[in-house]
Amino acid sequence: LPLSRVYGMHNLPGMPVGRFGMRGGPIMASTDEFVITVDGRGGHAALPHRTVDPIVIGAAIVQGLQAIVARNADPLQSLVVSVTQFHAGFAHNVIPDEAVVSGTVRALSLELRELAEARIREIAQGIATAHGAHVRVDYDRNYPITINDPAEAEFCAGIAADIAGADAVDPAAAPLMAGEDFSYMLEKCPGAYVFIGNGDSASLHSASYDFADDALVFGASYWQRLAEAALARS
Repeated sequence: LPLSRVYGMHNLPGMPVGRFGMRGGPIMASTDEFVITVDGRGGHAALPHRTVDPIVIGAAIVQGLQAIVARNADPLQSLVVSVTQFHAGFAHNVIPDEAVVSGTVRALSLELRELAEARIREIAQGIATAHGAHVRVDYDRNYPITINDPAEAEFCAGIAADIAGADAVDPAAAPLMAGEDFSYMLEKCPGAYVFIGNGDSASLHSASYDFADDALVFGASYWQRLAEAALARS
């Protein structure tokens, strides 16, 4: 049978055990990756005038990318452009032929997602051209924005309140700029993705992370109550 609604949950370090959070609309960001390859002309570090230095060009691109959030995006909207890798060179006295800059883009709206990709391409190309180098931008769109159906988010908030009490539920929780593959399901079917408190633990994807066993009773009760209520209204 085709699905009529979908629901998901993720534990959230920093939120007290026994608490829930959700919101209608975007709750987690899209996640894109970019790799910028600068092709210059290497040579001896003592003769830089005979080179087209990809390290200098790559550094200028890194600086230029900071303007996307600071000067191109609406400051009241959420966008992240993070450069996380810069690879170049192999010796202290050699200017290399190539530099590779890569990172991630996170957005809570399709408009900002489109803006970021376009500006990354324009900035990289413009700076490389100004320095007489060639550049290639590989841009991969990964997870889409996780967007909760407002009515389903409200439904989930009611379920959570029945279990933990209304004071333990935040129906307008702040969205996260992390990404989530459950977003693909929400693109196909109405539903909602919620957070459940994991207490004062290390962050997700950390070697020190520790799941809070005390949260199990709240999570299991939530799913039982949600299934009963969702089936009853079908």
